[in-house]
Amino acid sequence: MNSFKDVFEQYQWDEIKIRLEKVTISEVKTSLLKRNRSMDDFLNLLSPAASQELEMMATMTRALTQKRFGKTIQLYAPLYLSNECQNICTYCGFSLDNHLRRKTLSDSELMIETAVLKSMGVNHVLLVSGEANKIVGVPYFQKAVRLLKPYFSNISIEVQPLEEAEYKLLHEEGVHSVLVYQETYHQEVYKEYHPKGKKSNFHFRLDTPDRIGRAGIHKMGLGVLLGLEDWRVDSFFNALHIDYLQKRYWKSKFSVSFPRLRPAEGIIEPNFIMEDKDLLQLICAYRIWNEDLEISISTRENETFRNHIVALGATTMSAGSKTNPGGYAVDKESLEQFETSDERSMDEIKKMIKQSGYDPVMKDWDSVYNGV
Repeated sequence: MNSFKDVFEQYQWDEIKIRLEKVTISEVKTSLLKRNRSMDDFLNLLSPAASQELEMMATMTRALTQKRFGKTIQLYAPLYLSNECQNICTYCGFSLDNHLRRKTLSDSELMIETAVLKSMGVNHVLLVSGEANKIVGVPYFQKAVRLLKPYFSNISIEVQPLEEAEYKLLHEEGVHSVLVYQETYHQEVYKEYHPKGKKSNFHFRLDTPDRIGRAGIHKMGLGVLLGLEDWRVDSFFNALHIDYLQKRYWKSKFSVSFPRLRPAEGIIEPNFIMEDKDLLQLICAYRIWNEDLEISISTRENETFRNHIVALGATTMSAGSKTNPGGYAVDKESLEQFETSDERSMDEIKKMIKQSGYDPVMKDWDSVYNGV
């Protein structure tokens, strides 16, 4: 087996959809009683039938998360480097066909943004950019990581898919984690959402986590854009991908994120509406299926949901987020990727977490312990 593509091609979208619809409440209860759960059990927990057992699932999720991660929430903030992008994506504010002012941070601007993040107490930073190799390519990322490494204990990236050798270079510079989202695993409609640019290549993107794994990156994060296609089917394939990666790249850690389609300049309306109770079911399904998986909740979600999810499966949260380059200080009006929903400050989020009986963690390890 050379890549996840070999696993992916053994499954059909429509067949998974039918299987989900046929799951019975008895099968859900059987899956809940197991100690070790398979992909079939995850499918059962994703099903419409499982929504009837949501209270039980939430209770189990709380207990399993505390057992594995304690009562802690790791906090981070994104730092957007550039909104330049050569892709047309029908759901993204950075899409090439949005003819609005573009911005890429210079070295001095990057340090101004860093100063603001440090004043917020941020020690874990996620570097984000649009996909424009000539403007924000690997040399740009290398320089950015070198500049930021003295200021942050943990640097993650969410940028265009790279080659294995390029991931190795960034790993050597100090990149701890790489986030890459397939957006949707529905291959037949993928091109409709990505009509132009390198991102339109479904299989190149599908193989990206394999390249990340071979490069020896410490942690990788996966997810789908909830709202493009049926969230249950897409999430099954995302979990299938994580299952494959954990078995093959067992030295790496894994996280899953749950970006729901949010308003942005020039984007489409969601094809599938995902209610809060659906998202809660999905988070519970992941936790009950996989106790070691880190679960990340972004500021796309509203205050009420984020307040409650602290005690129901979350292990990592962003806070005080700006989704445009220079959004913290340099250029607050530049084009943003999407609108945030929870606009509370880092201090307000820390206070909320403490009031929930949990500990907000700004720095949980030092790079010196990782041999970096």
